[in-house]
This record gives sequence, structure tokens and C-alpha cells, in this order.
Amino acid sequence: MNELDVLRVFCGPDGRHGNTLGVVRDGRAYPDEASRQALAAELGFSETVFVDDPERGVVDIYTPGLRLPFAGHPLVGTAWLLDLEVVNPPAGEVWARNDGEFTWITARAEWALPRRLQQYASAAEVDALPAPPPGEGWLYAWAWEDEAAGRVRARAFPRRDDGITEDEATGAAALLLTAELGRALNITQGRGSQILTAPGPEATIEVGGRVRFAPHPPQGLTR
Repeated sequence: MNELDVLRVFCGPDGRHGNTLGVVRDGRAYPDEASRQALAAELGFSETVFVDDPERGVVDIYTPGLRLPFAGHPLVGTAWLLDLEVVNPPAGEVWARNDGEFTWITARAEWALPRRLQQYASAAEVDALPAPPPGEGWLYAWAWEDEAAGRVRARAFPRRDDGITEDEATGAAALLLTAELGRALNITQGRGSQILTAPGPEATIEVGGRVRFAPHPPQGLTR
């Protein structure tokens, strides 16, 4: 039995929804990239994190099909779980803080893998999209719900062959959209997840959300 924490990151105001995340607290249980990739594929979550040094926050991030240098919801979730002030993915040092309701990370847009950010005319158009929409490449579909208030409706479609048809809440895409628009955003993504963002000094951006434990870990793994 291997210890796995299963979290929901970027939960809505009622504590529901959020993107599922697996966190393996002792990365030594999966000592190489092949074993980590195999577990991430088995779990089937958007991302799974392996903690290699809990004191320094050194982490390794995998989707079901590839290793990532940076991803938003894994870092927010791991910072919340381990009460970290700094998380260290391969992309670089990420500062973290908790304000009591939201856990925040400070990152740079260039750390995120490229995504197509496509604006639609209305939130209803975003809601009506099939999953996934026709086409290739990672798509972040968004529209203003209230432009003056910075409220955005969004959905995310990896459109890659790894079993993730739609990403429930995507911190890296929210980071890129914030960098493009140059303003703080309150994003409702997926079924009802919430992501908050705010531009910071020296081209940094804060990304924050609520984190909760998922009800039950997968069979054969313990929390």
C-alpha cells in the first residue's frame, strides 16, 4: 500500500467541484520517471504530483501521458496539503501562501506550456461547446460573464490522447489568460470550479483557489 492524498483543487464557493489531484507524499516509492508515469496513467487524474523533498517543496508533476515542468492546480494543492511557503517544480521556485480560504501561488506565464486562448462572444457559447470541440491542440475557451468585474466563464480541452477530455480547472491556462489581459480575474471553469488571479510585481501572477480532500482515494492506495 502506498500513501496517496487525493485532493480537489479550485473548488467552488460551496466547496464542490475542483480538479482532482493525486499527491504521493514519498516520491521514493516511485523512484524513476517510468514508474511515475505509469501511476499517473493508472490514476487518470489531470495531474499527479510526486514529492521528492517535503522540506524544500521539491515536486515532480505528471499528466496521464507526460511530465510537466509546471502546472497550476498541482502546485496549489501540494502547497495547501504540506503547508508550504515555497514549492519547487522543474520550472523554478514558486512562492505560496494561504489566506485562510484560498491557497495562492506566485508564478510566471512563460513557465506554462503554450495553449490556445480563444475568446467567445458569450458564456452561453462556451457552455454549449462539445467536449472536446473539433480541432487539435490545447484549447482554453473563455468569455466574459462581467467584463467590468473581471468575471470569466471558461472551459479547457487538452485534446490529446491521454483520456482527459475536459480539464475541470486549469491554473496554468488562467495564468496565461491573466498575462494576456493584464488584469485580475475571477474565473468559473468546468462544472463550477473557481480560480482567482492577480498580476503581481516583476511580471509575476498570483493564482489562487480553495482546496479540499476528495471523498475517497482510489482502491489499493491509502490517504
